[in-house]
Amino acid sequence: MDYLAISFTEALLKFFKDGGVFIYPLLACSIAGIAAIVFKFLSLSRARIVPGPLETILDNATALKQVTEEIEKYPSALSRLAAVAIKNKDKDATKFNQAVEAMAREEAVKMHAGIGLLDVVITIAPLLGLLGTASGLVTIFQGLGETTDYLAIARGIAEALSTTIFGLVIAVPCVIAHSYFMRRIEQLTARMESILTGFTSICANLK
Repeated sequence: MDYLAISFTEALLKFFKDGGVFIYPLLACSIAGIAAIVFKFLSLSRARIVPGPLETILDNATALKQVTEEIEKYPSALSRLAAVAIKNKDKDATKFNQAVEAMAREEAVKMHAGIGLLDVVITIAPLLGLLGTASGLVTIFQGLGETTDYLAIARGIAEALSTTIFGLVIAVPCVIAHSYFMRRIEQLTARMESILTGFTSICANLK
């Protein structure tokens, strides 16, 4: 096991060494992509957006004081929207809707935080990989007149392609994660809108 671990480490170090200067921005992209994915997994958890207990409370709200107390127990996007609805419940319909919609837009922006970073990684990682490969191939072809060792040339081309591989390895998981998170945001937003619509219909009658 130790031998395998050492061999893997050596192979990995060689891979990065052969990648040339473009391997470093690719490493930065991989770190940024991992950070964005972890952040979105945490920020889009149900407890942070639509807590189950709070959902039940809002669906069956009967007393303003009870709802206010429960909202404070479950800090989330839904609780903040419910708090705005309660705060503006005595205003006319236009001002009430404007207040709730403004808060909903703010929460939507928060839910999309980090998605932009994934977009950037998805776009530039393959491009950096191709740029690294192109740079490596130029260097190899410039040296063709200095050697007839075609095996060495083939190895050089294979090494030059390592940055393209690395760029795609970074981009593919980020594309999958991006698709998942966008779908997750749509589902949570739709659920939150449904709960809030029911709550606002009874909000004016709460005492």
